[in-house]
Amino acid sequence: METGTRIRLAGEGETGPRGGISGDLYIFIEVSKHKIFERDGLNLFCRVPVSMAKASLGGEVEVPTIDGGRSRVRIPAGSQSGRQMRLKSKGMPAIKTVQKGDMFIEMAVETPVNLTARQKELLQEFEELSEDNNPETNSFFSSVKTFWESMKG
Repeated sequence: METGTRIRLAGEGETGPRGGISGDLYIFIEVSKHKIFERDGLNLFCRVPVSMAKASLGGEVEVPTIDGGRSRVRIPAGSQSGRQMRLKSKGMPAIKTVQKGDMFIEMAVETPVNLTARQKELLQEFEELSEDNNPETNSFFSSVKTFWESMKG
């Protein structure tokens, strides 16, 4: 069932005037929001936090499924925040069929907070060694440079 589904129960409504036949009862479904999953038709969406290190190096995360189970998802090395991965047939079941939607995992790469002095030192060293390893940053600043040059006239 999904929000907006209407169920008709014939003859279960109010009795007609002067003892006439009963009308129909209509039930309108409204599904509450879930804390973990967002629904779009038969498909489910789940935002999963991934550490900066795991997104960079690759690895696996365990994600919940709507039936109470778990699925392991492989995180490719170099994954960026917002990347989606599909788990086929892990979404909502369709009424009166065996069809199931898909589940989409969206990665949310986390930036660490409350770093120790040693962690800050290691990240600073990493930053200095990584100047050419950030494709989105390089593309952005290349576009900015082109924009500024075009403004000069």
